Amino acid sequence: MVRHAGNPELTQAEISLTDNTLVYDEYGQTREISIAGERPLTLYLNKREIVTLMTLGAEPEALVLGYLRNQGMIQSLDQVQAVQVDWEVGAAVVVAESDDDALEQKLAHKTVTTGCGQGTQYGAMMDDLQQLQLSEKTMQQSAVYQLLTALNDYNETYRSAGAVHGCALCSLDQDHKGINASVLAFSEDVGRHNAVDTLAGKQWLHNLQGEQLVFYTTGRLTSEMVIKVARMGISVLLSRSGVTAMGLELARQLGIMLIARAKGKHFLLYHGADRFKWDAVPEKKPSADAVKRHKAKSAS
Repeated sequence: MVRHAGNPELTQAEISLTDNTLVYDEYGQTREISIAGERPLTLYLNKREIVTLMTLGAEPEALVLGYLRNQGMIQSLDQVQAVQVDWEVGAAVVVAESDDDALEQKLAHKTVTTGCGQGTQYGAMMDDLQQLQLSEKTMQQSAVYQLLTALNDYNETYRSAGAVHGCALCSLDQDHKGINASVLAFSEDVGRHNAVDTLAGKQWLHNLQGEQLVFYTTGRLTSEMVIKVARMGISVLLSRSGVTAMGLELARQLGIMLIARAKGKHFLLYHGADRFKWDAVPEKKPSADAVKRHKAKSAS
């Protein structure tokens, strides 16, 4: 992806994502394996301490930008002058234009959420949601399968060390040959909300338009996940995990298509069936009872 003009000044502070350690296996033998990194990063906005994030550290500049964006503390990338990350002191400093009074109000109102790696969202979670106008993007069953196949090439940290979630910004393009699904950006972190915030920051930095995107996550689709994706302007949400009741209710209110429990050829469409095209329905496997009946009939 190519950066657009007007980006803030950024450090490039990625560090090693995994460490090595010795473990004992079930045979009592020692093995050296990789484990996911987890490091505290304290975010400061104009010298005001905001939060400490526990993060893998893959793209910390995008992470803190996306966090401030999704918390409503910064409304536009044009407000940001610089993002500086220093791992020696575990700090990220963002210099930006901000409304100090509005910031103090947000910091005074905390909501404990189900997020892993964060768990607290500042301000009223529902603020400004009704003002969002999301495009009613359609989705093809064949595109779901294409994306799941393409995503197999990612999750590098998960494959080597486990203990992380992955999220992706995906694109669906169509030409005379049909749908071409691709992964534009991928992020892994110890918390799924860190991963989605990192992609929110990258979406800003690379000027990616939400109405053209599909969001994928390995994590469950909670209310907070749906809210963050809605604020990114994305109306199709695909997950390998499940859905909570409040996540589904918000998706219905906001017009977000929810596709979950997606793995291999299996998925469950929780909302948005009117925008979904069933163009790759797999052949049904016979039920266990049908198999038993067939075996009994063959034996007789």
